[in-house]
Amino acid sequence: MVVNLKPKLCAAGKTLREQIDDAFLDRDRTSDGWIGDARHQLRVSDHCPDKFGWVRAIDVDKDLRSHKSAAFDLADQLRICAKTDKRIKYIIFNKNIASQKSKFEWKPYTGLNPHEHHIHISFTELGDNSIARFDIPMLGGKGESGESNESVPVVQSCALCGCNKHVSR
Repeated sequence: MVVNLKPKLCAAGKTLREQIDDAFLDRDRTSDGWIGDARHQLRVSDHCPDKFGWVRAIDVDKDLRSHKSAAFDLADQLRICAKTDKRIKYIIFNKNIASQKSKFEWKPYTGLNPHEHHIHISFTELGDNSIARFDIPMLGGKGESGESNESVPVVQSCALCGCNKHVSR
């Protein structure tokens, strides 16, 4: 007997999405999503429900409105958070991927979708029921420095492309 379970976004995905929404109230949500479309159903994707109905991925539009280049910083802070937060499986953004395989360092991503319009975040099974907030400075966390939010410089140069125009000051 086949049971079709209603898809449900993992708790970690809901929590992270809420943290991003709270930090960037006026952000564009055009490229946001969590449930896979027909193209996703043709391949293995964390956007597709598993046998229990869990969907373990979210996409977050890169346009954070008044903070146009903040997506580069957010993607990098997610990458840094993932080094210790085992709920994050991998992050893809702007033709780069960071995963456990690369010790969460950015590597070139050559998949079909370069993820230039959104940040893709996939979660592990540990995120299914975990509502703990993510410790990300841009989202109100303290991060590696132990200090919170705007007072902390995010990075000295952009980890995604090496420039300094995407760097929070």
